[in-house]
Amino acid sequence: MNGSQDQQSWISNAILIGVLYCVIGILFAAPSTHVQGWRVAAWITSAIVYGIHIWYEYFRARNSVKATALHVAIAAGIGAFGLAMGAFVHSLVAPPDYSRLRFALAFVVWPLLTGLPAFVVGLVITLLLNLFRPNKATT
Repeated sequence: MNGSQDQQSWISNAILIGVLYCVIGILFAAPSTHVQGWRVAAWITSAIVYGIHIWYEYFRARNSVKATALHVAIAAGIGAFGLAMGAFVHSLVAPPDYSRLRFALAFVVWPLLTGLPAFVVGLVITLLLNLFRPNKATT
């Protein structure tokens, strides 16, 4: 595969996984009973998706530590952006009617608040995995 195809592939994967995070967040928030349990289930499901994404990027796509961390962080940011969009749409039809400024900020803040920690955790995990990877990619 050439560089352009590689870039298209990881971007497509990040978008797909970001949409999956968003769907998980919305679907698991839908039940009105046992809310705490559904939240925990959403976190666990998202963590599994995150782990699979790291595994794919690092071992199957053979990306470097930094590229793997960046790709999983972008997917998490896309998911958070989708959730912010979902919250905005929900606010149009359901009370309380929050300020539109709050939702405008959410489009920027939520992806940053999820993407940055996802990058750091992904970096730490892949640095640890790098200790055991044959033919190590160090950057």
